[in-house]
Amino acid sequence: MQLGHILNSAVQKLTAAAVPSPRMNAELLLMLVLSCDRTYLFAHPERELTADEQARYEAALGERSRGVPAQYITGHQEFWGLDLIVTPAVLIPRPETEHVIETVVELARNFRLDSEPGRAAAELKIVDVGTGSGCIALALAQELPRAEIQAIDISREPLEIARINAARHQLESRIVFLEEDLLAGAISRGQRFDFVVSNPPYVGSSEEEEVQLEVRKFEPRTAVFAGASGLEVIERLVAQARQALNPGGWLVMEIGYRQEKTLQGLLADWSEVRFTADLQGIARVVAARM
Repeated sequence: MQLGHILNSAVQKLTAAAVPSPRMNAELLLMLVLSCDRTYLFAHPERELTADEQARYEAALGERSRGVPAQYITGHQEFWGLDLIVTPAVLIPRPETEHVIETVVELARNFRLDSEPGRAAAELKIVDVGTGSGCIALALAQELPRAEIQAIDISREPLEIARINAARHQLESRIVFLEEDLLAGAISRGQRFDFVVSNPPYVGSSEEEEVQLEVRKFEPRTAVFAGASGLEVIERLVAQARQALNPGGWLVMEIGYRQEKTLQGLLADWSEVRFTADLQGIARVVAARM
């Protein structure tokens, strides 16, 4: 079958399966199978697919039609200009999380290291809690080239993906990866940080039906859901961050769209609290200063 015909057929199949952006998904999966770019698809509609190519394309379409995210099929997702490997072991990096990077970079530029006279501003100590694919740690390593960065995750498999991503972008020497539960290990070692950064699980189990089917069915539950209220991990992280931050240090977290007021109360005794809204005007990131 010719490329143009099979592509149109794929769009119809994905549309019938109620897959969002069916043409974009059909093109993305065909580019994966043919190892080509979008320009090639438009320039060669008459190109005949081999039996093997057609079979692999149909298999990919079948996976996408049943809800498997395109990123897990292709194995890739872009974040902050970085091409990242993703697997079902890690949460798919999303554009909203880039607000976390923007917030940290802005705060880092004006950060004063008053707690340790003589330390240069370039020697910021940062920890990414629940690193997953490593997207936050890698983006910060790229933007703050002399910062000391740790990346923590409770599970080994996400850490392996994060290490692979760091190696692909030649950032493996910049980040220390640790398999630990939040900041418990760092606190026991007496470590202190200038920034505690996280995209923690913040969806409550009572909100499960409000979450996109492909998220709740295919993405790692421990990276999405956090107890009944969705605040269980955040509450632990806030308490531990108070012990792990240097004076004047910042806790920066992505939060759920109904959590702003709750976080205002939870962080009431911090010296400064800021919220950053996403493009829809919803509070997406909270930054709290010790």
